[in-house]
Amino acid sequence: MSPTGNNESAARARTNDVSRRNVLQLFGFAGLGAAGLGSTVACSPSKPTAEGGAGGDKEFHGAYPYQLPPKGHFNLAAGVTDGVQAANSPYNDLVYPSGGLYYWADKKWEYMLAESGTLDEKASTYTLKLRSGLTWSDGTPLTSKDVVATFNLHWLMRQQSWTFLSDIKATDDTTIVFSIGTPSTVLERYIMRAPILPAAVYGEWATKAETLRKAKGSLDDGEGKTLNGDFQKFRPENPIVSGPFNYDVKSMTNSQMTLVKNPKGLFADKIGFTKVVLYNGETSDITPTVMDKSVDYATHGFAVASEKSLQSNGFRILRPPVYSGPALVFNYTTHPEFADVRVRQAIAYILDRNENGTIALGESGKACKFMAGFSDQTVPDWVSDADQKKLQPYEKDFAKATQLLTAAGWKKSGDKWQTPAGKPAAYDIKFPTEFADWNPAATNAADQLTKFGFNITKRGITFTQLSPDVLEGKFDLAIQSWGASSHPHPYFSFVQDLYAFNYVTAANSGGKGMNFPLKQKISTGDIDLKAVVDKSAQGLDLEEQKKNVTAAALAFNELLPIIPLWERYGNNPALEGKRVAKFPADDDPILKNAPYADNFVIMGMYSGKVAPV
Repeated sequence: MSPTGNNESAARARTNDVSRRNVLQLFGFAGLGAAGLGSTVACSPSKPTAEGGAGGDKEFHGAYPYQLPPKGHFNLAAGVTDGVQAANSPYNDLVYPSGGLYYWADKKWEYMLAESGTLDEKASTYTLKLRSGLTWSDGTPLTSKDVVATFNLHWLMRQQSWTFLSDIKATDDTTIVFSIGTPSTVLERYIMRAPILPAAVYGEWATKAETLRKAKGSLDDGEGKTLNGDFQKFRPENPIVSGPFNYDVKSMTNSQMTLVKNPKGLFADKIGFTKVVLYNGETSDITPTVMDKSVDYATHGFAVASEKSLQSNGFRILRPPVYSGPALVFNYTTHPEFADVRVRQAIAYILDRNENGTIALGESGKACKFMAGFSDQTVPDWVSDADQKKLQPYEKDFAKATQLLTAAGWKKSGDKWQTPAGKPAAYDIKFPTEFADWNPAATNAADQLTKFGFNITKRGITFTQLSPDVLEGKFDLAIQSWGASSHPHPYFSFVQDLYAFNYVTAANSGGKGMNFPLKQKISTGDIDLKAVVDKSAQGLDLEEQKKNVTAAALAFNELLPIIPLWERYGNNPALEGKRVAKFPADDDPILKNAPYADNFVIMGMYSGKVAPV
C-alpha cells in the first residue's frame, strides 16, 4: 500500500541527479519539519447521543472491528494477536501515538511524540528526540525508557525493525539512540511509526528481552522461545495510555466501545472532539449502522449496492488508494502439488481477475496488471520499462492453464482434474464471512476454479479466526492480504507477501503458515527471496535498491507464491454536517495517504481540519 503522486514519481525518475540529502528526504530522513497543529476546545465526555453528545460534548462516530475482553485484550505489543484493536486500526493513533505521522504527497513528517529524528550516516545511528513534558494517563512521565522498552519487545516478537537495528539505548530522558547494523531507507519508518508502550506495564518483559538479546540468545528454542510464548499470554488491565483518548473499558459492549478524552494525552487540548464512539463489526454488521447515519466515517469494503445507497443517502465516498488487496494463499505443507510453479501459474491463467474485482468491489477493485507483488501504481518508479515487459500479466487463458497443468502431471478424469498422485483436485477455500469484498472475491474465485475442473468447497469463517488458522497451517486455500499500506517502498509489500503468513512470522504462533520456501529456483537460476527482499531496503543507494526490487518483482511474478486477485481502492463513506463539519476534499493531497497507515481522518483530527460541527 504505497501511495505515490506525480511529484514523487518525478523525484524518483531523477534519482541519478539528486543529492544524498534529497534521497533521504524522499523516504522521510534528514530533518523534515512537522505541519502545524490546529487549536480547538476540548470538553469533558458524557454519554453518547445520536446527534453528537449532550452537555457540550462533541462526538466522532467511527467503525472498526474490535474484540471484547476476555478474548480481546490489552497486550497491544506489535506481533501479539487478539489485541482489543487490530494493529492496523487507525484509531490506535489516538490511544498509543507514535513518533510521527507521515504526509505521503508532501513527503514530510507530522511529529507527534517525537520532536525530531536525525540520521548520522557516519556513526550509523538514528537519534530520536522526544518532546519534553509528555505524560501517561496515570500522570507519570513518558520518557526514553518507554521507547527502549517498546523496541526490546519488538525484538522479542521478531519485528522487522531488528532486521536493520543492532542496538538501542537512552542517553537521557528524551533522547534515544538507535544503532544501525544495516543502513536502510525504510528504518526511520519503523522507528517513527511504532506506537510507544509504557515501561511501567511492559518493563519486566522488555528487560528480560533485552538481556537475552544482548546475550545473543535465540527465539527459536530454549529461554527465548519460552519468553516469546509467555509474553504473548501476558494480559495487562486498565490501560495506561499517552494519546488524547483512552478506552472506557467498563462501557465496552459487543456493539460499541467508547474512547474518552484523556486530558493528559498528547495534544488533547488541540482536538475538538471529546469522545470517539467506535461501532464494532465487519462490513455486514456495520452497513446498517452506517446507513442510518450513526457513523461518520468507515474504512470497510462496502458492497457495490451499499455504496450506491450511501451516496443517495447523503454520504460522500472517499476513494484513497489502499495499495493492497486480497490474494489466494496456498498451503504447501498439506498440498505439495502446489509446490510446482506450473500449477500456480495455471491457476493464475484460470482466474478472470477483472471479473473478480468488479463483482467484489465495483470500481474500487482493479485487477493487477503487473503481478509484481506490490502496487501497479509504484511499479514504474522501481522497475525499468524493459523489465516491466518481462512481467507476465496472466490474463485469462484456459489453453495455457491446461497446458501447464498437463505438463505438471495433472490429468482429467471426466470433467475434473486429478493431481499427479491421482487424487481429485479438491480443496477448501477459507475466507472471512464478514468481509463484503473478500467474501464475494473468494466465492467468485471458487466458482471459476470449479467450472474449470477443480472441486472447491467454500468455507466462510469469522474474520478473527482466519489469520490464526492460516498461521497454524489449518487450511488448503485461503484469502489473505497482499501488498502493504505502511510505506511507499516495495519492501513492505514483499514482507507482507512472503513473510506475514509464512514460516518467517508464523513461528510466533508455533506454526509454519503457508510454508513457502524462500530459497527457490527460477528461470535465471537460484534465488534466496529473503536475502533479496531484505537487501531491497538496505543502504541509501536507490539505484542499488531498484536492482533488488526488480529481482524480487520478477521472481514473484514467475513464482506466484500467492496470487493477487486485485488491487483495492477505498470506498469510504464520509458523512458531513451531522457531527463532523467536513472531511478532506477529493483533490486534497492527503488522500494519497493509505487509510490503514497514516489515516488522513486521524491526522485531520490532530491538525484541527477534521473538526466537530
